[in-house]
Amino acid sequence: MGDVHERLEALLRSLGVKKTELRIYRLLLERGKPMRIKEIQGELGISERSVREHVLSLYRRGILKRKLIEQGWLGYVYTAVSPAEVLENIKASLIKRINEIENELKNKSRN
Repeated sequence: MGDVHERLEALLRSLGVKKTELRIYRLLLERGKPMRIKEIQGELGISERSVREHVLSLYRRGILKRKLIEQGWLGYVYTAVSPAEVLENIKASLIKRINEIENELKNKSRN
């Protein structure tokens, strides 16, 4: 299964996912449980601001999920989306973008 994860990471890198973002995704995937920003920061030894930026980027790309929780504090915990679901998200996004471009090209050729 390691080979599949390496190939997925290579694909994600080719789509612009940064090395630190991959480290965060890998950590959450390996842990298999929700983690707060502070916990991710502690595990990886990078600044809280950096973790927040990378986590938000991964969340927007559909690579992480988040859940709002309240336990004496209000905040999000993050979990990794399964590799299979990440691939499906990538595929759906690429197909959507390809279809949009094809439609634009068809419309231009009609005019």
